[in-house]
Amino acid sequence: MPQAYSNPDREDDAYALPDIEIFQMTAIEIAEYREENVWEFSKRHEFRLCHMSGKVREKMLDAMVEELGIEGGWFYWYCFPGCLPDSEPVGPFKSHAKALKAARDDAAE
Repeated sequence: MPQAYSNPDREDDAYALPDIEIFQMTAIEIAEYREENVWEFSKRHEFRLCHMSGKVREKMLDAMVEELGIEGGWFYWYCFPGCLPDSEPVGPFKSHAKALKAARDDAAE
């Protein structure tokens, strides 16, 4: 995952680490990431076997994307290299550059 600095002035500091990761996720990946939605949809009769059948899970995720209007795109979250994220993914954005700008603007506030 591409990493960046929330403050671009710190890029030349030998002791600073990048603190933003920017990445792409598809609509299906986002649907799967949102566990509360997976739980709710898995209660439906037609998706009751989603935890045992890949085909049923795919149909459930497709239904989630369609019904919830989930879109893929570029996301960011805050974290240091080798560490777990400090935030949930923020996005989607149309491009890497827009996600990076939003992350830096958010960090500056």
